[in-house]
Amino acid sequence: MFTGIVTDLGEVRKVARGQGQDARFEIATQYDLSTVEIGASIAHNGVCLTVIETGADTYVIQASDETLFKTTLGDWREGQRVNLERACKVGDELGGHIVSGHVDGVARVVSIRPENESLRFTFEAPAELAKFVAPKGSVALDGVSLTVNEVDGRLFGINVIPHTQSVTTFGLLREGDCVNMEIDMLARYVARLLERD
Repeated sequence: MFTGIVTDLGEVRKVARGQGQDARFEIATQYDLSTVEIGASIAHNGVCLTVIETGADTYVIQASDETLFKTTLGDWREGQRVNLERACKVGDELGGHIVSGHVDGVARVVSIRPENESLRFTFEAPAELAKFVAPKGSVALDGVSLTVNEVDGRLFGINVIPHTQSVTTFGLLREGDCVNMEIDMLARYVARLLERD
């Protein structure tokens, strides 16, 4: 489990993939890798992946073909910056909201405009996820816990403060870019309970 509070801005150092096969990514990080065990879970732009190798300042993860297809990881290139968050431990502060690291779909940046010191982002959610997004509710975008300001059909707006822009990939996003989207876990279960057979 995660909280959507990014703790490092990593970088994709190497990409190894074959046609129709899983991909291996070497990630550069500021984490003390002596404290990261093989098998540890780390969220990468909101996608929970398992550490399979560690080095001095890099580690390796593997993503299945399914993950590459359902998330933005299939487009990762060397040099790309990545939001990182290590898994929660019992007793950790829950600064964001409960995030599973299981991405539901990909949202698209429709517009970005200044609003006071913040940036106002408008995203378009996939049609099947739009019903789970509510004003003042939570959403995880590229692994960042954010509060929804307003909703208009498939479009929803959020504000990103300067600090978040500087410590996550939100300072690098442009109109037309895509981000991994995980809906709020509570919204998912409420919708399931309300479904009728």
